[in-house]
Amino acid sequence: MYKNTVLGLIFCGLLLTSGVVFAGTVASSIQPSDASALKSQEVGNKICPVTGEKIDENSKVTYEYKGKIYNLCCSGCIEEFRNNPEKYIKIIEAEK
Repeated sequence: MYKNTVLGLIFCGLLLTSGVVFAGTVASSIQPSDASALKSQEVGNKICPVTGEKIDENSKVTYEYKGKIYNLCCSGCIEEFRNNPEKYIKIIEAEK
């Protein structure tokens, strides 16, 4: 009986070790190799798509949507942009 217990513990230890090694391998394989892949892209719009006003760099706010960062003139515009982002993205794209 002692022999079966020892073999069982060894087997469990091997399973645990292989699981940890496998988990580390999977986690490292799904991480991007380039840290810049994690960063969102600045759109760089100079006109607020909600109000049509020029964006003051000192008071601007930003909103991230689908990996892109959009500039807005004030915090009051965030909710409007959030409600219909595609509408305002078209306005920004037309600006360029």
